[in-house]
Amino acid sequence: MDKGQSIAYISDVGAARLKPLFIAGSVVTVVFLDLAFLSERWLRHSNQLAPNKGKLDKACAVLSIFFAIAGAAGLILLSIFDTARHPKLHDGFLALFLAGYVVSAVLICAEYLRIGIFYRREHRVLFTSFFIKLAFIIIEVGLAIGFGICTRSNDVSKQNPGAILEWTIAFVFTGYVVSFIVDLLPSVRTRNHVPQGEKYLMSQNGFRGEEQAVSIEEPLTHDSSGPTTGFYRGQRV
Repeated sequence: MDKGQSIAYISDVGAARLKPLFIAGSVVTVVFLDLAFLSERWLRHSNQLAPNKGKLDKACAVLSIFFAIAGAAGLILLSIFDTARHPKLHDGFLALFLAGYVVSAVLICAEYLRIGIFYRREHRVLFTSFFIKLAFIIIEVGLAIGFGICTRSNDVSKQNPGAILEWTIAFVFTGYVVSFIVDLLPSVRTRNHVPQGEKYLMSQNGFRGEEQAVSIEEPLTHDSSGPTTGFYRGQRV
Protein backbone atom coordinates (compact mmCIF):
# COMPACT_ATOMS: atom_id res chain seq x y z
CA MET A 1 0.00 0.00 0.00
CA ASP A 2 0.99 3.62 -0.42
CA LYS A 3 2.39 5.63 2.46
CA GLY A 4 -0.42 6.88 4.68
CA GLN A 5 -2.89 4.29 3.32
CA SER A 6 -4.53 2.08 5.95
CA ILE A 7 -7.23 0.31 3.87
CA ALA A 8 -6.00 -2.07 1.17
CA TYR A 9 -7.48 -2.08 -2.32
CA ILE A 10 -8.72 -5.43 -3.57
CA SER A 11 -6.04 -5.13 -6.23
CA ASP A 12 -3.39 -4.70 -3.51
CA VAL A 13 -4.52 -7.91 -1.82
CA GLY A 14 -4.71 -9.75 -5.16
CA ALA A 15 -1.17 -8.72 -6.09
CA ALA A 16 0.39 -10.32 -3.00
CA ARG A 17 0.30 -13.82 -1.53
CA LEU A 18 -3.41 -14.28 -2.29
CA LYS A 19 -2.96 -13.85 -6.04
CA PRO A 20 -3.79 -17.53 -6.86
CA LEU A 21 -7.04 -17.21 -4.91
CA PHE A 22 -7.75 -13.86 -6.59
CA ILE A 23 -7.38 -15.39 -10.06
CA ALA A 24 -9.40 -18.50 -9.20
CA GLY A 25 -12.20 -16.48 -7.61
CA SER A 26 -12.36 -14.10 -10.57
CA VAL A 27 -12.53 -16.95 -13.08
CA VAL A 28 -15.24 -18.87 -11.19
CA THR A 29 -17.34 -15.74 -10.68
CA VAL A 30 -17.44 -14.57 -14.28
CA VAL A 31 -17.70 -18.04 -15.83
CA PHE A 32 -20.83 -18.85 -13.82
CA LEU A 33 -22.26 -15.37 -14.39
CA ASP A 34 -21.81 -15.66 -18.14
CA LEU A 35 -23.38 -19.13 -18.02
CA ALA A 36 -26.38 -17.44 -16.39
CA PHE A 37 -26.56 -15.06 -19.39
CA LEU A 38 -26.42 -17.98 -21.81
CA SER A 39 -28.98 -19.96 -19.80
CA GLU A 40 -31.39 -17.02 -19.80
CA ARG A 41 -31.10 -16.73 -23.59
CA TRP A 42 -31.65 -20.47 -24.10
CA LEU A 43 -34.60 -20.64 -21.70
CA ARG A 44 -36.35 -17.82 -23.54
CA HIS A 45 -35.64 -19.49 -26.86
CA SER A 46 -37.04 -22.83 -25.60
CA ASN A 47 -40.14 -21.18 -24.04
CA GLN A 48 -39.22 -22.03 -20.46
CA LEU A 49 -39.09 -18.28 -19.82
CA ALA A 50 -41.38 -15.74 -21.46
CA PRO A 51 -40.09 -15.57 -25.06
CA ASN A 52 -38.76 -12.46 -26.75
CA LYS A 53 -41.27 -10.61 -28.91
CA GLY A 54 -39.12 -8.89 -31.51
CA LYS A 55 -35.75 -8.63 -33.19
CA LEU A 56 -34.71 -5.64 -31.09
CA ASP A 57 -35.00 -7.38 -27.70
CA LYS A 58 -33.33 -10.51 -29.14
CA ALA A 59 -30.48 -8.34 -30.41
CA CYS A 60 -30.18 -6.73 -26.97
CA ALA A 61 -29.97 -10.20 -25.40
CA VAL A 62 -27.23 -11.37 -27.78
CA LEU A 63 -25.22 -8.15 -27.41
CA SER A 64 -25.54 -8.32 -23.61
CA ILE A 65 -23.86 -11.74 -23.73
CA PHE A 66 -21.08 -10.34 -25.93
CA PHE A 67 -20.35 -7.47 -23.54
CA ALA A 68 -20.60 -9.81 -20.54
CA ILE A 69 -17.89 -11.99 -22.10
CA ALA A 70 -15.78 -8.86 -22.62
CA GLY A 71 -16.29 -7.91 -18.97
CA ALA A 72 -15.37 -11.43 -17.91
CA ALA A 73 -12.15 -11.25 -19.91
CA GLY A 74 -11.39 -7.93 -18.23
CA LEU A 75 -11.77 -9.34 -14.71
CA ILE A 76 -9.70 -12.45 -15.44
CA LEU A 77 -6.93 -10.43 -17.09
CA LEU A 78 -6.79 -7.78 -14.35
CA SER A 79 -6.35 -10.56 -11.79
CA ILE A 80 -3.43 -11.97 -13.81
CA PHE A 81 -1.79 -8.64 -14.64
CA ASP A 82 -1.74 -7.32 -11.09
CA THR A 83 -1.35 -3.72 -10.03
CA ALA A 84 2.13 -4.27 -8.54
CA ARG A 85 3.82 -5.60 -11.68
CA HIS A 86 1.62 -4.32 -14.53
CA PRO A 87 -0.20 -1.19 -13.23
CA LYS A 88 -1.18 0.25 -16.63
CA LEU A 89 -2.47 -3.06 -17.99
CA HIS A 90 -4.27 -3.67 -14.71
CA ASP A 91 -6.09 -0.33 -14.91
CA GLY A 92 -7.01 -0.93 -18.55
CA PHE A 93 -8.50 -4.36 -17.82
CA LEU A 94 -10.32 -2.92 -14.80
CA ALA A 95 -11.96 -0.37 -17.12
CA LEU A 96 -12.87 -3.20 -19.55
CA PHE A 97 -14.42 -5.22 -16.72
CA LEU A 98 -16.58 -2.36 -15.44
CA ALA A 99 -17.56 -1.07 -18.88
CA GLY A 100 -18.36 -4.54 -20.21
CA TYR A 101 -20.78 -5.45 -17.44
CA VAL A 102 -22.37 -2.00 -17.22
CA VAL A 103 -23.10 -1.96 -20.98
CA SER A 104 -24.34 -5.54 -20.69
CA ALA A 105 -26.69 -4.49 -17.89
CA VAL A 106 -27.96 -1.56 -19.99
CA LEU A 107 -28.82 -3.97 -22.81
CA ILE A 108 -30.55 -6.36 -20.40
CA CYS A 109 -32.60 -3.43 -19.09
CA ALA A 110 -33.64 -2.60 -22.65
CA GLU A 111 -34.63 -6.22 -23.28
CA TYR A 112 -36.55 -6.60 -20.04
CA LEU A 113 -38.33 -3.27 -20.50
CA ARG A 114 -39.60 -4.30 -23.93
CA ILE A 115 -40.78 -7.79 -22.97
CA GLY A 116 -41.96 -6.53 -19.57
CA ILE A 117 -44.33 -4.13 -21.30
CA PHE A 118 -45.66 -6.94 -23.49
CA TYR A 119 -46.14 -9.34 -20.55
CA ARG A 120 -47.02 -6.65 -17.99
CA ARG A 121 -50.11 -8.52 -16.78
CA GLU A 122 -48.76 -12.07 -16.76
CA HIS A 123 -45.15 -11.66 -15.58
CA ARG A 124 -44.52 -8.68 -13.34
CA VAL A 125 -41.24 -10.28 -12.26
CA LEU A 126 -39.77 -8.92 -15.51
CA PHE A 127 -40.21 -5.38 -14.22
CA THR A 128 -38.66 -6.44 -10.91
CA SER A 129 -35.60 -7.68 -12.80
CA PHE A 130 -35.54 -4.50 -14.84
CA PHE A 131 -35.46 -2.25 -11.77
CA ILE A 132 -32.76 -4.40 -10.11
CA LYS A 133 -30.53 -4.08 -13.19
CA LEU A 134 -31.28 -0.36 -13.47
CA ALA A 135 -30.30 0.18 -9.83
CA PHE A 136 -27.04 -1.71 -10.48
CA ILE A 137 -26.21 0.55 -13.43
CA ILE A 138 -26.87 3.80 -11.57
CA ILE A 139 -25.05 2.77 -8.38
CA GLU A 140 -22.10 1.16 -10.14
CA VAL A 141 -21.52 4.08 -12.51
CA GLY A 142 -21.64 6.55 -9.61
CA LEU A 143 -19.21 4.48 -7.56
CA ALA A 144 -16.89 4.00 -10.56
CA ILE A 145 -16.71 7.77 -11.13
CA GLY A 146 -15.84 8.34 -7.48
CA PHE A 147 -13.29 5.52 -7.58
CA GLY A 148 -11.62 6.99 -10.66
CA ILE A 149 -11.36 10.42 -9.06
CA CYS A 150 -9.78 9.00 -5.91
CA THR A 151 -7.27 6.74 -7.66
CA ARG A 152 -6.16 9.42 -10.14
CA SER A 153 -5.56 11.96 -7.39
CA ASN A 154 -2.10 12.48 -5.92
CA ASP A 155 -3.71 13.39 -2.60
CA VAL A 156 -2.83 10.66 -0.08
CA SER A 157 -6.00 11.41 1.89
CA LYS A 158 -8.10 10.08 -1.02
CA GLN A 159 -6.47 6.64 -1.06
CA ASN A 160 -8.57 5.19 1.77
CA PRO A 161 -11.87 6.49 0.29
CA GLY A 162 -10.80 5.00 -3.04
CA ALA A 163 -10.24 1.60 -1.41
CA ILE A 164 -13.64 1.80 0.29
CA LEU A 165 -15.28 2.59 -3.05
CA GLU A 166 -13.53 -0.37 -4.70
CA TRP A 167 -14.79 -2.77 -2.03
CA THR A 168 -18.29 -1.27 -2.37
CA ILE A 169 -18.19 -1.77 -6.15
CA ALA A 170 -17.29 -5.42 -5.58
CA PHE A 171 -20.18 -6.00 -3.16
CA VAL A 172 -22.67 -4.26 -5.47
CA PHE A 173 -21.43 -6.46 -8.32
CA THR A 174 -21.98 -9.50 -6.08
CA GLY A 175 -25.60 -8.38 -5.63
CA TYR A 176 -25.92 -8.09 -9.41
CA VAL A 177 -24.67 -11.67 -9.81
CA VAL A 178 -27.17 -12.94 -7.22
CA SER A 179 -30.02 -11.04 -8.91
CA PHE A 180 -30.01 -13.55 -11.77
CA ILE A 181 -31.83 -15.93 -9.44
CA VAL A 182 -34.86 -13.66 -9.96
CA ASP A 183 -34.46 -14.06 -13.74
CA LEU A 184 -33.97 -17.83 -13.86
CA LEU A 185 -36.25 -19.02 -11.05
CA PRO A 186 -39.50 -18.63 -13.09
CA SER A 187 -38.21 -21.35 -15.45
CA VAL A 188 -38.23 -23.99 -12.70
CA ARG A 189 -40.91 -26.67 -12.94
CA THR A 190 -42.44 -27.96 -9.71
CA ARG A 191 -45.64 -29.76 -8.76
CA ASN A 192 -47.47 -26.46 -8.38
CA HIS A 193 -45.57 -24.27 -10.81
CA VAL A 194 -45.43 -24.25 -14.59
CA PRO A 195 -42.41 -22.57 -16.23
CA GLN A 196 -43.05 -18.96 -17.17
CA GLY A 197 -42.93 -19.49 -20.93
CA GLU A 198 -45.20 -22.54 -20.92
CA LYS A 199 -47.70 -20.70 -18.76
CA TYR A 200 -47.89 -17.94 -21.35
CA LEU A 201 -48.36 -20.42 -24.22
CA MET A 202 -51.15 -22.14 -22.28
CA SER A 203 -52.89 -18.83 -21.69
CA GLN A 204 -52.65 -18.16 -25.43
CA ASN A 205 -54.36 -21.50 -26.08
CA GLY A 206 -57.36 -20.59 -23.93
CA PHE A 207 -56.36 -21.51 -20.38
CA ARG A 208 -57.10 -19.06 -17.61
CA GLY A 209 -55.25 -19.23 -14.35
CA GLU A 210 -52.37 -21.38 -13.25
CA GLU A 211 -54.65 -23.98 -11.69
CA GLN A 212 -56.04 -24.90 -15.12
CA ALA A 213 -52.58 -25.02 -16.66
CA VAL A 214 -50.96 -27.31 -14.10
CA SER A 215 -51.08 -31.02 -14.76
CA ILE A 216 -52.16 -32.88 -11.63
CA GLU A 217 -50.58 -36.22 -10.87
CA GLU A 218 -51.53 -38.26 -7.88
CA PRO A 219 -50.13 -41.67 -6.85
CA LEU A 220 -52.81 -44.29 -6.23
CA THR A 221 -52.65 -47.51 -4.27
CA HIS A 222 -56.13 -48.91 -4.98
CA ASP A 223 -59.02 -48.39 -7.35
CA SER A 224 -62.14 -50.39 -8.21
CA SER A 225 -60.03 -52.99 -9.99
CA GLY A 226 -57.62 -53.58 -7.09
CA PRO A 227 -54.08 -52.45 -6.30
CA THR A 228 -52.42 -50.21 -8.90
CA THR A 229 -49.14 -49.42 -7.23
CA GLY A 230 -46.77 -47.58 -9.57
CA PHE A 231 -49.54 -46.14 -11.76
CA TYR A 232 -50.55 -42.49 -11.87
CA ARG A 233 -53.76 -40.74 -12.62
CA GLY A 234 -52.97 -37.61 -14.59
CA GLN A 235 -54.97 -34.85 -16.16
CA ARG A 236 -53.47 -33.89 -19.52
CA VAL A 237 -53.90 -30.35 -20.71
